[in-house]
Amino acid sequence: MNDNQPAGEGPLRPLTVSDVLALPVMAAGRPRVVAGGPRLDGPVRWVHITELTDPASFLKGGELVLTTGMPLPQDAAGVRRYVDELADIGAAALVIELVRRYHRPPDPLVDACRLRGLPLVTLAEDVNFLEVTQVVHALLLGNQAEAMRRTQRIHEAFTALTLRGAGPEDVVRAAAEMTGRTVVLENLVHQALICEPSGSTVEEALTDWERRSRARGPGDGTVTRGPDWLTAPVEYQGERWGRVVMLPTRTDGPAFAPEDVTVLERTAMALTVARLIHPTPWDRTAHRNALRDLAGQRHRSAADARARCAALGLPTEQSRFVAAVVDFREGKEGTEPERRLLEGLRTAGIPALVGELAPGRLGALLALRVSQPWRPAVERLSSTALGLTSYAVVSVGSEFTDLSDAARSFREAARVAEATPPGQPLPPGRSFHELSDIGLRRLLYALREDTRVQEYAEQQLGRLIDHDAQHGTDLLTTLRHYLDAAGNKTVAARRGSLSRETTYQRLRAIERLLDRDLESGEQRTELHVALTALDVLRAR
Repeated sequence: MNDNQPAGEGPLRPLTVSDVLALPVMAAGRPRVVAGGPRLDGPVRWVHITELTDPASFLKGGELVLTTGMPLPQDAAGVRRYVDELADIGAAALVIELVRRYHRPPDPLVDACRLRGLPLVTLAEDVNFLEVTQVVHALLLGNQAEAMRRTQRIHEAFTALTLRGAGPEDVVRAAAEMTGRTVVLENLVHQALICEPSGSTVEEALTDWERRSRARGPGDGTVTRGPDWLTAPVEYQGERWGRVVMLPTRTDGPAFAPEDVTVLERTAMALTVARLIHPTPWDRTAHRNALRDLAGQRHRSAADARARCAALGLPTEQSRFVAAVVDFREGKEGTEPERRLLEGLRTAGIPALVGELAPGRLGALLALRVSQPWRPAVERLSSTALGLTSYAVVSVGSEFTDLSDAARSFREAARVAEATPPGQPLPPGRSFHELSDIGLRRLLYALREDTRVQEYAEQQLGRLIDHDAQHGTDLLTTLRHYLDAAGNKTVAARRGSLSRETTYQRLRAIERLLDRDLESGEQRTELHVALTALDVLRAR
């Protein structure tokens, strides 16, 4: 559990009518619920003993009303008025003793309570109302004291987060851990930038997020309590920037408690401060985190990945995708390549997520219509990237339709980038590199740090290189011409500006030094690979 969570306790549940009826002091009276059963989970704010005909005038709502029944009106109309006044003021329940005046509840009282949904409880035995009051009030005061202690711990936890400069992810995570509820941070266009699920999955929390969020309305300037959402605004430099949303644990879960409201209020305040001290726009951070999780396969499921990307505004239904990486050097000051790349794609009508995967490398996930070709979209990405920096190389993976394949496409794009030497010319009519561009030379370039490649080149050609260095010969060049000519000695002699006899002599010397048969196609292939590896290693 996170250190920011107050004391590892569950939500503080208010005392209910059912709780009071279960107390030994009440259970001794053999309570029986005769009306309003569905509302027994209503909170009890106080206990009020009355023998007045109009007790509602002394109530404020939430009271458990105890009476012997002596003041009840004789006529049905008077009983209905008595019950209506209690229900209108919001009394928690009416408890009547069946010891003195009544031995069974009067029918008009039962009917009136059922009509208004007011819980009516009868006691078959004499109960000390004063003792009931003392016990319940002690519990209520204890709850209030515990609520104050918890509120203090909540304030202390968020103060600690603010003082250590916690980022938005830390703040939202702390709120979810404190309440056991899912917490979401969204911007003004209802894109979910951060989702910390608790008691649910990302898919359950974010599916159809924008529509659901807009349906709740913008809220006001404070915590807004809905039937199933709790929201609070987040500001930046005095203006509303977005809002933080707390979701229920499940559809039939407990209602939001005052403690949840306190946590959400402090969450919104901590996020407002974090927005001031963390200058990187949070939508950019959200794109970066989503891309890194996709590339690293860190999503719990493909459904979670779809819901998260959709909540960031990326079309995920009836779409095809392509992943690309952009390696760049710093360009003009303040170009903000992530933002500019995203704007360039949006201007072209290409939905995308763009974010930094590593220093000097951006990732881009492009969403395309089923019938839309991907190459023009990547060309647009490349042209935008080349306009931002002094150096940019775009490498692309294969297209896919299921976001669970995003990691594979990003890996392919990264491999293409690794196999692209600086200054590598592009194929005609193309401004990006793709997997099919990787031939032997670029594959060996990608593997150039592997000692097995280095050892192979040395084992195959080392003796020839040493001979040239010691005797001032250039047999390696003759071998290169011969291999490039696919074993044609006449062409090799012409390329080296040598006579055929001299070329033959040199080739025999090469065979002797390397103990190789140059007439063997397989051995020529081995030497060709070794020579290409040597060229790559020398070009580093």
